[in-house]
Amino acid sequence: MTSSALIIDGYVDEPACLGVAPYISPYVREVAGVLIEHGYAPRYVTIDQVRSDPALVAASGRDDLVVMIAGLTVPGAYIGGKPATLTEIQQLGTLLREPTTAIGGPITFGYASGGGRMAVRQAIAGFDVMLSGSPAVALDAWLSGGEPAGAADYSLTDPWSVLGAGVIAQHPAFPYVMCELETAIGCSRATVGGCSFCTEPFYGLPRYRSIEGIAEEVAALHAAGARHFRLGRQPDLLAYQSQGGEFPVPRPEVLEDLFSAIRSMAPDLATLHIDNINPGTIARHEDAARAALEAIVAGHTPGDTAAFGMETADPTVVAANNLKAMPDDVFRAIEVVNDVGGGRTDGIPELLPGLNFIIGLAGETPATFDANERFLKRVLDAGLMVRRVNIRQLMPFEGTAAYDEHTIGKHDARFRSFKEWTRTHFDEPMLRRVFPVGTILRDVVIEISGKPSFGRQMGSYPILVGIPLELPVKTVLDTVVVDWGMRSVTALPCPVEINTLPVSALRWIPGVGKKRAATIAARRPFRSLEEFRKIVGETGIEGVMKF
Repeated sequence: MTSSALIIDGYVDEPACLGVAPYISPYVREVAGVLIEHGYAPRYVTIDQVRSDPALVAASGRDDLVVMIAGLTVPGAYIGGKPATLTEIQQLGTLLREPTTAIGGPITFGYASGGGRMAVRQAIAGFDVMLSGSPAVALDAWLSGGEPAGAADYSLTDPWSVLGAGVIAQHPAFPYVMCELETAIGCSRATVGGCSFCTEPFYGLPRYRSIEGIAEEVAALHAAGARHFRLGRQPDLLAYQSQGGEFPVPRPEVLEDLFSAIRSMAPDLATLHIDNINPGTIARHEDAARAALEAIVAGHTPGDTAAFGMETADPTVVAANNLKAMPDDVFRAIEVVNDVGGGRTDGIPELLPGLNFIIGLAGETPATFDANERFLKRVLDAGLMVRRVNIRQLMPFEGTAAYDEHTIGKHDARFRSFKEWTRTHFDEPMLRRVFPVGTILRDVVIEISGKPSFGRQMGSYPILVGIPLELPVKTVLDTVVVDWGMRSVTALPCPVEINTLPVSALRWIPGVGKKRAATIAARRPFRSLEEFRKIVGETGIEGVMKF
């Protein structure tokens, strides 16, 4: 008789891995593969499902084993799900008394409730086993009678990722699940300590997955119904399968082969995006990096984001924290990515940089925030495009340099004013530049129903889309941009049905407003665009109107 095992996805977020819904991490899928190999039938639930229906785990007496994956080493703001808190994890450990329980993931490095707080490493109450290192390797070792520990080993995890691919069908967001694909683990700068705050050096120097291993996993995921993929689990995709020093030279031909292999295994994929790109790699190896970025643009799907770990525009802070690139290096990297990826396909930029800032690093002073604002103004004034700016407070972990030396809490007021300045003076103008009126955003998936409803496209850092209609969750629709907020856009369903839209939605058509919306409603139905223009004039979205 097959044994039963429950996987609880508490969600993970690391500098080089995202597993918060609608993303599903490689850790979960590998663990599912281990369980299958050891004769278990894995049952998968997310922490969000557990919150809404505790009976999912309260009835876990029917399971012979429970494995939880959890932990954040970077704080974030999330739409699709809320990561498990330490209190919730411990409560689950206490609740799950009958089956044997194990927990793994970044939670083993420590826990903090949010940015600006020190992470504390501790035993997790209620769990029988802590899986140290690679959760899948550690679980396999423990189920085989050894110690629950082990480093990442692709000769082991590649077959498990194939075997466990089918677990994605149990995700509550399925089929709108983004499969985070691992290409590498570890940091090329680990021997010099890496960036002061980062946990990726804990994994040592880089180990790269083979193209064959990645392709086989994609084939299995595709067979299980996956159509959305991100090459996200790595610190720098440009360095994939490169060797030598802190900043390896990119190998464009290898990236061409990687994207080609993925597409051959999932020919009808809907999303193929990336995540981390080291701006220092671009600055030091511009020609090779440019060719590598061109390979990415040729192989991915549009609307992609290359996340730059900039952290600060203050050279003093860069030096004090052993960061990857000086401000001028990052600016040049932004220019290169704009040059290669700034072209639009179906109205959407192919590939844009995203900037990450961290507040609370060693050496930070009030002048640091002035430098950050000057840098962002420089980007804006240069006419460049940036997809998004993330500003977060330091969350230092034991074992990193930032754990012993930081400036947490010293500039809270200036931090808040910098964040507000960025949202007001940079983010909104940049959204207008990246998503002008009339931009069509296809296949927006509604995640929050209401008035307005909110949804996003599947992708890497997709823009939040507010739609002034009440739409059911999981509705998928094309939309057209009509307005902007600081971190979101307002859009209408596309085509824009002038004769049937509620007045509350009509008012969002550019140039309409409340009074003119009432006039439009009173004079409907319109038989042509010409009739409509006599009342409204030019709107910028005439091409998608329907009468």
